[in-house]
Amino acid sequence: MMKAPRDEIGQALIALKQKGYPIVAIDSDLASSTRTDQFAAVYPDAFFEMGIAEGSAMSFAIGQALEGNIPFYVNFAMFITGTAWTQLRQACYAKANIKLVGSHPGMDDGPDGASHHALEDLALTRVLPGLTILTPADAEEVAEAFEQAVNINGPVYIRVAREPMPVRDKSVVPRVSDIAAIANSGSDFAIVFEGTVLEQATEGYEKLLASGKKGKLIHVATLKPFNQQAFFTLIEGCPIIASLENHTVNGGLGGQIAETLAQVAHPARLTRLGTQDTFTESGNSRQLKAKYGISGDALYRVLS
Repeated sequence: MMKAPRDEIGQALIALKQKGYPIVAIDSDLASSTRTDQFAAVYPDAFFEMGIAEGSAMSFAIGQALEGNIPFYVNFAMFITGTAWTQLRQACYAKANIKLVGSHPGMDDGPDGASHHALEDLALTRVLPGLTILTPADAEEVAEAFEQAVNINGPVYIRVAREPMPVRDKSVVPRVSDIAAIANSGSDFAIVFEGTVLEQATEGYEKLLASGKKGKLIHVATLKPFNQQAFFTLIEGCPIIASLENHTVNGGLGGQIAETLAQVAHPARLTRLGTQDTFTESGNSRQLKAKYGISGDALYRVLS
C-alpha cells in the first residue's frame, strides 16, 4: 500500500484537537499543499493564515504557546527551517512549546523548483539547543509522531515526506519512536535511515539480502536527541554502516552518526549517502534521488 505522509497532516491535527489538546494550526499560504485546510474546515477558529511571512508566523506561534495553546506551524521544510531560522532560534532560546511540521523535505518538491529543495533542514534544526527532531517513516506514523510531539514540553520539528511511499507492515516491529531495527538478519552491514527514505532504504536492504548478505535496517525516528547507547547496541559487530537521508550528507543524519562514531574511535566504516555538498536540479523526485545517490541501488553498491 502506498500513501503520502503529508496527506495525513490535517487529519492528525484534527485527531489531537478531538482528544482535547489545545491545538492551533498556523499556515503560510500553503494549506492545500500541506493539508492543513482539512483542519481549517473543521476548526476555523483555531486556524490562522499568516500569509507569506514566515518570520511573523513563527513569532505568532511563540505567542500562541505563551497563551497556553499548542501551536503547529506547518510549512514547506525549506521555509519553516530556512526562511524563519532566526525566529526559530529565538523560540528555542525561550524553550517555547511550539511544534513545527516541515513538509516537502529534501528533494520531495521535485519538479516545482530546485530552490525549494530542503537539503539543509536537518542541519539547521540539529544545531539548535533544546529542539527535538522527529522523522516518521510512513503515513501511519504521522499521527503518532504528532501526539509524541505534543507530550514534549518544548520545541519540536517533525519532518514529513510529500511523496506516496510504502506503509510498513508493523505486525512484527511496531512503530519506532526513537531508534530501532525494523529488520535484522545479521551483522554484515547496517543501514541507518531517517524516515523520509523508508522506501529507498528498504529496497537496498532487500537487494543485499537477495545477494546473500545479512544485516540490519535501522530507522532513526528521533534524530535529536540521538540515542547513542541504543545506536551502539544496534550496530554491534557490523563492520560497515551506510547512512541514508533525503538531505545533504553534511550536518544531518550522516553527520550525527559520524560524530557519534568518532567520539569512541569506533572501528566500523561509515559511508554517508545523500547529496554530496551540492545543490540539486528540478525534476521527478524519485529520479532525482537516484541521480544524487539516494536509492536502493546506491546502498547495494556501497555495502555489497
